[in-house]
Amino acid sequence: MKNGLIWFCRVAVGLLFIFSGLIKANDPLGFSYKLEEYFEVFHITFLNGFALSIAVLLCAFEMLLGFGLLIGVRAVKVTWGLLLLIIFFGFLTFYSAFFKVVQTCGCFGDAIPLTPWQSFSKDMALLALVLVLFINRTKIKPLFKPKTGDQWLIGAAVVSLGFGIYTYNFMPVIDFLPYKVGANIPDEMNIPAGAPLDVFEVTYNLKNKKTGETKVMSDKEYLKTNIWKDANWEVVGNPESRLVKKGYEPKIRDLSIQDGQGNDYTKELLSSPFYTLVIVAYDLDKTNGEAINRLNALAINATENYNIRTVLLTSNSAQSANAFAKDHKLVTEIFYADGVPLKTMVRANPGLLLLKNGTIINKWHYHSVPTYDYLVKNYFQHQ
Repeated sequence: MKNGLIWFCRVAVGLLFIFSGLIKANDPLGFSYKLEEYFEVFHITFLNGFALSIAVLLCAFEMLLGFGLLIGVRAVKVTWGLLLLIIFFGFLTFYSAFFKVVQTCGCFGDAIPLTPWQSFSKDMALLALVLVLFINRTKIKPLFKPKTGDQWLIGAAVVSLGFGIYTYNFMPVIDFLPYKVGANIPDEMNIPAGAPLDVFEVTYNLKNKKTGETKVMSDKEYLKTNIWKDANWEVVGNPESRLVKKGYEPKIRDLSIQDGQGNDYTKELLSSPFYTLVIVAYDLDKTNGEAINRLNALAINATENYNIRTVLLTSNSAQSANAFAKDHKLVTEIFYADGVPLKTMVRANPGLLLLKNGTIINKWHYHSVPTYDYLVKNYFQHQ
């Protein structure tokens, strides 16, 4: 009976840690953004420069511990690692939930978004399983001889690290973001007719002028009791509004594209029936200059030979972007958007999107940008 419980916990914890690490390692740059949110909360922003490295290592560590547990290698050290890691995650999710600071923990990346309280509940359930393993750590039997087990563990470490490094350099293997290939951006921004809206409850603070008695009433109670007709009662301060039920939320809700003068170009750029090449560089100060030059050469050929509209999207100021464009002799139009949607569009700085009718036909990391001839053969000549 006890061995069955240990095996159940071993398999459940091992698979969950591998899954959690794998999902985050699929998008280490996105996980690093989440880490930066935590760094800001705890006032340790000096770690921002190491966020990506920490993200890759943490994901690999999760997968390695999960795999080590499944094959039973170095069980004492593995269970210690699991216990410390789940206590750490539990603290972060509790802090997020209780103080309402980081509203999505990133536990399973963007694949399975969880609220802080859901994440904390998940961590507490996982902690219970890990504690069973920790208490019985000497009874976890390895599947292989020590030397063979260590070789498997080394191999798993190489694969785990390699996967995170690969996805950082060539974008996620599976894109869980709203700007994935095939997505129509205007559709993702719309709220369908008849979709449920946010439901709010308005609360009034009331005071009786004669007796000094105070009451707190919801807007429904306020109207139902007709207390508003009683001249002896007055509303003190401003009514307070509280979200009771979340309504439909479009996948894309924060995209607004503007020119240097603040004119909105979102609809124009997303409704063009022709191909548009969009270079996304959310931060020109940190972008890869060599990649920008290669993308600019691609833009020149596309514009001159096929009249393809080419656009640079950035969150930099107009002054900074114009200076950058002058330095790199850019031929693209320059438009501006907030950094958050730009980071979500493509996990690269810079990255390239091919749009048509607002649909993302394809997108590329700057390490894997296709040649001009490839774009012509597969897209431009069929326009």
